[in-house]
Amino acid sequence: MVKRLLLILVMGFLLAALTACGEKPLLSDVSFSKDRITPNADGEDDVLRIQYRLSRRAYLSIYFLDQAGNRFVFRQHELRAPSAEEPYSVYFSGVVDGYVLPGESFEGFTVARRVLQDGTYTWVVEATDETGHTEQVTGTLTIADADAALPELRNFTVSPPVFTPNRDGIDDRARINVFVTKDYTSLVVYLLGEDGVRYHVAEDERSPSRPGEAGFHTFDYDAGVDLGAEPPPDGTYTVWAEVQDAIGQQVVATSTLTIKDGGVPKAYILNGEVQWSARSILLGETLYFTLTVENDSATPIRTSGPPPGTVYDSDQNYSTLGWTIQSGVFRVGIHCENALINYPWRWAVGDRSVLVEDEEGHLYLPPFTRAVVTGGIRFVDVEGARNPQYCWAGLIHEDVEIAQVNDRVDPVFLFIEVP
Repeated sequence: MVKRLLLILVMGFLLAALTACGEKPLLSDVSFSKDRITPNADGEDDVLRIQYRLSRRAYLSIYFLDQAGNRFVFRQHELRAPSAEEPYSVYFSGVVDGYVLPGESFEGFTVARRVLQDGTYTWVVEATDETGHTEQVTGTLTIADADAALPELRNFTVSPPVFTPNRDGIDDRARINVFVTKDYTSLVVYLLGEDGVRYHVAEDERSPSRPGEAGFHTFDYDAGVDLGAEPPPDGTYTVWAEVQDAIGQQVVATSTLTIKDGGVPKAYILNGEVQWSARSILLGETLYFTLTVENDSATPIRTSGPPPGTVYDSDQNYSTLGWTIQSGVFRVGIHCENALINYPWRWAVGDRSVLVEDEEGHLYLPPFTRAVVTGGIRFVDVEGARNPQYCWAGLIHEDVEIAQVNDRVDPVFLFIEVP
């Protein structure tokens, strides 16, 4: 009888202990620091604090229900470890995942984060453990005087759609335009590749509206090539524009941009060497040169005439022969100290035996290719008062630069004998 009584008592204690363990709540100490907020960025009652405890690992959700039962999500099924000494704590400014009100439609952008409209909501803090057991705590929250105007992104455009950042003067830059309807705290534009890498695009300093102000904003993108950086790999990218206002509402717009034939052109006069035909000539004779241009990059370099072998009279120049400057074109030039303009005599960096032509008729020296360039200047008079004078070669990237290594190459001290 005594043994039986002891057994009953032990079983009772065990059952009580198991019951106590089973009754330990998964979710506890849930609180909202305020039952009313006015999310309008005026510094008063804009934010509240949410606190809660978890007794074991669980997936946590926090959402709000309006009087019609529509759900607005702040946190959705996010994994949390058991609470440590302090409870979990998160600030809430009235902004939830994006939603669209009845009768609304937006063209050209989507709403990623949006403030709750004025009204009274039921808040729900919900936890589900790994066994599927779910617990909820609810309460009410009033939203008043919310700044519900969205920072809309209108007329988001990217042009040209195919972009060739290689400094050849053709589609070297992409222009991104967008109109923001509201003052904002952040406006970010970037390219996103399939590998998840982002490439930031800076706003143009000449943008019509100041950063942070509503209005028209422009972004000028050269893919870093102007600074000598390699552009993103060729391919099609998603262009993202993301704007956020002072409350935390976020709107995004997307487009696409294809990068093609991108790269930093690198070309040189091989070994910095020029073969000159003479150091002294008679007035009326021709000074000839021969040099080799090397495209030492994976990027084709564009060029323009006149073709190698052309002979100028000294009182002519590239323009008088009908070959005006073209932005992005590489040409070999010859300059003499007394010349009136910089590098007046210019030639293409190769002939058609090595150059390739694109669909629009532009000529390119292919990557990692060398081309021999020849030409001459027939001196019909003495250039200026200095005789002899230095003449030299250069490789000109028109309207871009004459790299130091390609300027004043292999000078010849030329004397012109006058009969």
